[in-house]
Amino acid sequence: MANKNKWDDVKEPDPDADLVARVARQDAAAVQALVARKLPRLLSLATRLLGDRDEARDVAQDVFLRVWKEAAQWRPGEAKFDTWLHRVALNLCYDRLRVRKHLALDTSESAMEDRIDPAPQPEGILLDRSRQKRVQAAVATLPPRQREALVLQYYQELSNIDAAELMGVTVDALESLLSRARRTLREQLRSDALDDQTACQEKQR
Repeated sequence: MANKNKWDDVKEPDPDADLVARVARQDAAAVQALVARKLPRLLSLATRLLGDRDEARDVAQDVFLRVWKEAAQWRPGEAKFDTWLHRVALNLCYDRLRVRKHLALDTSESAMEDRIDPAPQPEGILLDRSRQKRVQAAVATLPPRQREALVLQYYQELSNIDAAELMGVTVDALESLLSRARRTLREQLRSDALDDQTACQEKQR
């Protein structure tokens, strides 16, 4: 007897289906519950792609307005609601990036001010924040598709299958994007470390 393919199994019910159905009936309490469930991840996604918390909040608001208007059109089984939601958020983010006429995160000092506590901090925490800024700046240099793959897989913690579906690529293509992104990041961070070491040596002379 042939082995049973995992895709032959009946798909598990979408965990958001009941809530979305209530939203489609204009249930205000359901909207509040959906926002509470999905907002943190959407804000994280939009902030990492746009580099601006205010713009990220605007994107999240637009996403939920879209949900409110189009919830009745979503059909369980055709696509996971979470996948659809992420796709809407990604499209809105890239619309904003196209308006900026470039596809790079804003890593200027002014864009980072609201993310850094100005109060004195232990040296270890400051070093961690310095590393985080370096990683954010390095991610900003990645080509858009590599950056999108990295954000979805590492920061949004989607499985390779879900991230690939969301991006409209195969799992192999996603893994190729991730591999190239990791290699570019390693090279960029290594280069930054060497530059810092050189600068430190020059100061000590």
